[in-house]
Amino acid sequence: MKEALIIISMILLLLSCNKENVVEPIHENPEVTLNTPQGFPALNSAANKNKPTKYGIELGEKLFHEKKFSGNNTISCADCHKQSSAFADNNIQAIGIYGRVGLRNTPPIQNLAFMKFYNWDGNKLTLESQPLVPIITHEEMNSSIMEVIGKIRVESEYTDLFKKAFGDDHITPDRIYRSIAQYEYTLISANSKYDKVKQNKGEIFTESEARGYQVFQQKCASCHSGELFTDQSFRNIGFPLNPSLEEAGRGRVTGIPADYMRFRVPSLRNAEYTAPYGSFGQFSTLRAVLDYLDNGVLDDDNLDPILKENGNRIPLSEQQKDDIISFIKTLSDHAFVGG
Repeated sequence: MKEALIIISMILLLLSCNKENVVEPIHENPEVTLNTPQGFPALNSAANKNKPTKYGIELGEKLFHEKKFSGNNTISCADCHKQSSAFADNNIQAIGIYGRVGLRNTPPIQNLAFMKFYNWDGNKLTLESQPLVPIITHEEMNSSIMEVIGKIRVESEYTDLFKKAFGDDHITPDRIYRSIAQYEYTLISANSKYDKVKQNKGEIFTESEARGYQVFQQKCASCHSGELFTDQSFRNIGFPLNPSLEEAGRGRVTGIPADYMRFRVPSLRNAEYTAPYGSFGQFSTLRAVLDYLDNGVLDDDNLDPILKENGNRIPLSEQQKDDIISFIKTLSDHAFVGG
């Protein structure tokens, strides 16, 4: 009897040890490779630190379309960044909760994984630090990140996705920001007619597009350079001034007088879809932009030297304007906008 009890005790001990040493299966959440298109700059450092994953992207896309981010559950990121408009919104200035009008035009969000600065004035250096801004801004979502968490934590779909993306269902501000950024990193646009021509994929420029490309290289490429069609610099090019006293361009960030009314040079990819143009939608069409540059811009001490050296203008003939616009339209990526 004593021997039997000893044997039973040993069996129970072994079972107990095995239970403690059981290794739970690791949840599969594979990384998603971001392919750098030909000629694009390298991924920014933040994208390398916050590498997109299958469920991180899925969660980020759901959060991007979540109206509970706004105080009255009416505005999501996607309401201002519409895919059909290359993730811009075609309003002169951003329109948020209760129809409140923001300070600036909504910029498109494309190829952000390759950018060094975000927003018109470059006040954010990482996408992960960006989502809180619209959430708390009075003219945008007028909410708080804790209010957002309180709304979504009761939904099983979210707790399931957070667990798939991060290993447990704990919802934190950092996880929200990181997953939205992971989704935005995937918004890569590099499948335009221009790309197909450059890569010899069976497309050729029309005569007008070819002429426009040549004029563009002479008149525009100093700022709109590289395959992103922006050198990512900040410049004052003498556009009409925003009447708001809150506006100072890059100067709002740096406090340096020389940065007054300097704005980040926008990419021209998908520009066909993103009208109006300018930091607060000063121009309704691409033609209006070119006409303004041709006729003469506002003078300023820190006006870009390229303009100062040419009498505060970029002289263009009517034919050249038509041709430049033809070329810019070759930068339209129909698949990217869902066309």
